[in-house]
Amino acid sequence: MEYKMLVLDLDDTLLTDDHQISERNRALLMQAQERGVKVVLASGRPTPAMLPFAQELELERFGSYIISFNGAVITDMATRQPIFERALTREEVHSLHDFSLKHRVHIITYSPKGIITENRSEYIEFESKLTGLPLLQVPSFKAEVTGAAVKCILLDEPDRLKTVEQVLKQERQDLSVATSKPFFLEVMPQGIDKAASIGVLAQRLEIDQRQIIAVGNAGNDLSMIEYAGLGVWVDNVAPELRDRADYIVASNMNDGVAEVVERFLLN
Repeated sequence: MEYKMLVLDLDDTLLTDDHQISERNRALLMQAQERGVKVVLASGRPTPAMLPFAQELELERFGSYIISFNGAVITDMATRQPIFERALTREEVHSLHDFSLKHRVHIITYSPKGIITENRSEYIEFESKLTGLPLLQVPSFKAEVTGAAVKCILLDEPDRLKTVEQVLKQERQDLSVATSKPFFLEVMPQGIDKAASIGVLAQRLEIDQRQIIAVGNAGNDLSMIEYAGLGVWVDNVAPELRDRADYIVASNMNDGVAEVVERFLLN
């Protein structure tokens, strides 16, 4: 099979634990792009927090794209303009805030001002540090969020959040729900996930689903791993997901992405 698109999760997949692209990964991804492979970054991160990595890989020069907010936005790097956007309605965001209060978990969302929160916690601080976005702590979440929002994240200790995830999925089948990190439960509009947005992009680029490789490590990557012609986990994948891909490569700290490029794109 001749693969034409390589879709990469960022955190804990392409990026090392200190949030860098290793020299080997970068060099081989540049080789793949020179051969005409579309390298697409797909992350739960907000768009601004993905741009430095897209620039490092020169996606603009190669006419490629990034998928942010867990699939809610696709941005054409050549123009820096979104070609696809979906958002939660104000009513959906407010109902998720009610859910968070009922189940005693934190909730955040995003606005042009930054990360909107009523509270602070180690997990919320982590998201701010990870994305580089400022925290805006407000007295009333609902009063601040007066329109649509791209996504919400529920945050808590991992074991407790697993229980909350099951309840939310049972109660709110009108939403898309996925875990990115063990303490992040991402909530998007119904039908929005990484696979759905890859499908939009593949149709735009006239690339067959079978010609796509997707590489990830977490629950919010599962949809694209199962959608792609070749779904690949890095070795640091969550244990419960290990048998849900076609192939497992080295971890994010051992250039697993480079292994994919060498094995499936350059040979």
